[in-house]
Amino acid sequence: MSPINFASSADLGEKEQTLEVLADGVYALTAEGDPNIGAIEGEDFVVCFEALATPVAAQDWLRKLREHTDKPVRYLVLSHYHAVRVLGASAFDAETIVSHETTRALIEERGKEDWASEFGRMPRLAKGADSVPGLTWPTLTFADKLTIDLGGGRGDLVLQHFGRGHTEGDITAWLPKQKILFAGDLVEAQAALYTGDAFHRDWSTGTLDRIKALGAEVLIGGRGAVSHGREAVDAAIEQTRHFIEVMLAEVGAVQQRGGTLKEAFEATHAALNEQYGHWPIFEHCLPFDVSRVWDELSGIERPVIWTAERDREVWDQLQG
Repeated sequence: MSPINFASSADLGEKEQTLEVLADGVYALTAEGDPNIGAIEGEDFVVCFEALATPVAAQDWLRKLREHTDKPVRYLVLSHYHAVRVLGASAFDAETIVSHETTRALIEERGKEDWASEFGRMPRLAKGADSVPGLTWPTLTFADKLTIDLGGGRGDLVLQHFGRGHTEGDITAWLPKQKILFAGDLVEAQAALYTGDAFHRDWSTGTLDRIKALGAEVLIGGRGAVSHGREAVDAAIEQTRHFIEVMLAEVGAVQQRGGTLKEAFEATHAALNEQYGHWPIFEHCLPFDVSRVWDELSGIERPVIWTAERDREVWDQLQG
């Protein structure tokens, strides 16, 4: 395998953004495999889901949203702690920033390292990096479930933690009346999974089972196009599950025969490439994914903190 550019450092072209109105007052912005973002109108307020990587990037999204609603942002919901999802928060001027309680702990434990890591891997997403005022701190956290009454006959927005997955602290945003689910990075629709902070065995079993049991008819994953219809929603969930299961099987087989991390990466790449290799950020993610699967199957319970230096070391070992 010939050496390729580090992570997404060479991916500098602008992505076309698409704002979809999924139901009355329910919005999603997708961008050809870049992080997705959304908003839900209440009677006299807005709930925003995800914050993008910088205030400058977030302001671009908010200008599009303001073409549809001028209601103030009461809640900004963060699905997990990764920098490209949270560091744009200051642009929203939200009354309350909501996350899982573990997400807040992860920001405290590894937020600075993740910031440097992710901006180094994905420089294009760090548009206006100097506009980031610092780490984003949630002001309201919960353990299992938090329900927001949207008012005006709009129903509820249910924020829920279904178990460990993409990180220890992922939450989803579910509109039971409209059957619309904002899944964060727990589900990807035709975009490669980043699993460097994941709990693969929990994610591919109970966590995805519980998400599937909601019966969503529209799903907005972390990246990729919106999935419309139950068949497409279930397909996105099962594609996510399959990607994880293949990694667990391939890495596990190499470990059992006494092989190396490099051999595990090559075996996993070969097993996934035909079906998933054309998806956004596949080559970027896979070294970090395989490294975490290797650690998890070796008994390292919690993910090792990714630093900019460790990113390069793993990349040079596996993709260099």
